[in-house]
Amino acid sequence: MPEIHLPIRTGRLVLRRFDGGDLDAFHAYHSLPETARFLPGPAKTYTQSMERVGRYANFVFEKEGDWVALAIEAADQPGLLGEVVLKWLPGRGQAEVGWTLAPAARGRGYGTEAANAVLRLGFEELGLHRIEARLDELNGVSASLCDRLGMRLEARHIDKWHYKGQWATELVYAILADEWRIGSRS
Repeated sequence: MPEIHLPIRTGRLVLRRFDGGDLDAFHAYHSLPETARFLPGPAKTYTQSMERVGRYANFVFEKEGDWVALAIEAADQPGLLGEVVLKWLPGRGQAEVGWTLAPAARGRGYGTEAANAVLRLGFEELGLHRIEARLDELNGVSASLCDRLGMRLEARHIDKWHYKGQWATELVYAILADEWRIGSRS
């Protein structure tokens, strides 16, 4: 797999490796029940946030199962807005994208911009063939983001996950490299 060159810059954002200075901001939004609602597990404790930021800061992307985890910040104002991740899945050229944003960063297009940059990284630099996103059917905001990225709804798995005391229906969105290239030119 090719080397990942950081930071990644977009029109409004910088996607960079996490560092220790991100811990308090990361914990501030990951400790909220509204953030944890569509993530596996409960809101994070400070210790869990420390562990996650440490893992994100030291990511390695060399083999299936590895994650690229990038801090999202505004280009004109440093400070953590959220994260975008890319997980290398088993199978040739397969990956999964995901995102989480702080409440103040939601609804401003940052998630779409950051996720699109990670799709570009995956398809143009890493040579991936297919990238998917898996989400709870009740997470309409993320489903809309997938639509804006040009991803197609491929599957709806009824009662696929049991978490937080209830069954959840999983939606699988995906886009192929060729589809992304065509869509990114329009």
